[in-house]
Formats: sequence, structure tokens, C-alpha cells
Amino acid sequence: MKLLSVNIGRPRPVPYTDQAEGVTGIDKKPVDGPVRVTAPGPRGVGASGLAGDAVCDVRHHGGYDQAVYAYAREDLDEWERELGRALANGCFGENLTTDGLDVSGALIGERWRVGPEVVLEVTSGRIPCRTFQGHLGERGWVKRFTRKGVTGAYLRVIEPGEIRTGDPVEIVHRPEHGVTAAMQFRAVTTEREQLPRLLAAGDALHAETLAAARKYVEMYGA
Repeated sequence: MKLLSVNIGRPRPVPYTDQAEGVTGIDKKPVDGPVRVTAPGPRGVGASGLAGDAVCDVRHHGGYDQAVYAYAREDLDEWERELGRALANGCFGENLTTDGLDVSGALIGERWRVGPEVVLEVTSGRIPCRTFQGHLGERGWVKRFTRKGVTGAYLRVIEPGEIRTGDPVEIVHRPEHGVTAAMQFRAVTTEREQLPRLLAAGDALHAETLAAARKYVEMYGA
């Protein structure tokens, strides 16, 4: 298991975002050399966990629980076959394009050591948005991505440090609860009756998901 690329986005103006300044950093490109990874701060204040990476809409992106986004090259390859077009590393807005790792099947709270220093923890799957659809230029993309449910994973930074392309990825902790990033995604989108099951992951969950699961239980029971 390793990083095929570390990807950074620069702000650029686009017509398809509802962000006030009309810019996005979703179009991420592989970079050479080491990239510093740190916890970026809370949502609304902190942006990306990767130095030099732009998160332009901090209302919905970035912050402690979405500091880093990873997507598997194997899943990009499957999308290439479905869409009939090439998909470069970083084109899904992922910071880390991985090889040999089941990213969407990663458990909430699962920890990865990336290179010699950095430790990341899985918090949730990725919710598709209008900017993602506009960036790819695929009609109906939000619904299609949601239906497939191969979400990739957001991660928080547990131990900071530097990473680079080619670094090994080692799973250093796997919880026993069975709640995956893909399961979390389905529970907050198309299968909300599954929200109580997410509570088994506890505080490792993305904070907004944890709050939603608790509210669901209060209203409807477990």
C-alpha cells in the first residue's frame, strides 16, 4: 500500500461553484517533493491539512474532520471504464491517490501511518456537491456518485509531519465496530435509517455525523 501521488489545488475562478468569491481548489495536481501535513483547525476557520492546498469554501470543506481526502486509484480506474475517459490522479479533488488500499471500505477510526511521520484517522465518506459535478462536467454526477457509493475517505491528522509520492501506507489501527466510510456515507444520504448503527464508531465519527446519528436516535429510537 502506498501513495501514488500527493495532490494540491490552487484557487481558480469557475462558473459552477456557489462559493461567494466564485473560486475553487478542487482541481488538484500531483506535486513533487515533501508536503507538510498538520491539523488545520476547526471547520469554518481551518482549511486543508496539506500545506499549499486551497480549500475555498470553508463552510462545507476543510477543518479537523476533513483535513485530508483520499481516493483509491483502483476506484478511479473503475470510473474511467464507466465514463469512457481518462481520470488523472487528483481529479476527484483528492489529496492522496492511493494504491492497494480499500479507501471506501476503511473503518471509521481506522488509522494509517503515511511515510515515517504522519498518522491519519478516517472520519467519513465524501458527499458530492455541485462543484464536484461542474468540475467533472458529467451530467447527473451527484446522483450517479451517490448511487455508486464509492466515496473515498476524509481523514483527520493525528500526528503531523511530511509526506511525499511513493510513501508507504500502513494500517496501524483497525476498530472492531465494522462501520466503514461507505456505510457512513449511505447513512447520511440514502439510508438514514442506518444512522443509529454509526454510533458504534463513537467519537471517531465526523462531528456532524455523530450529531445527526444522536438526533435520529432521540427522535426515532435505535
